[in-house]
Amino acid sequence: FWEVISDEHGIDPSGTYHGDSDLQLERVDVFYNEATGGRYVPRAILMDLEPGTMDAVRSGPFGQLFRPDNYVFGQTGAGNN
Repeated sequence: FWEVISDEHGIDPSGTYHGDSDLQLERVDVFYNEATGGRYVPRAILMDLEPGTMDAVRSGPFGQLFRPDNYVFGQTGAGNN
């Protein structure tokens, strides 16, 4: 989801705008907050009971896009229940 939204708004995986149209920034605040230095950060909280899932997101291509305190996860998971 965030890869598509970032592409539509011209935002790279580090949160920097590299688009070529002012239209890309017109409604960017629906999905992103603008942080210091012009960096865009998703308005999202990532939640899961399994810490391994969050590790996979964090190590993925868009993992650095999210604020570290927006990751919420359990310590043991749900045991596939």
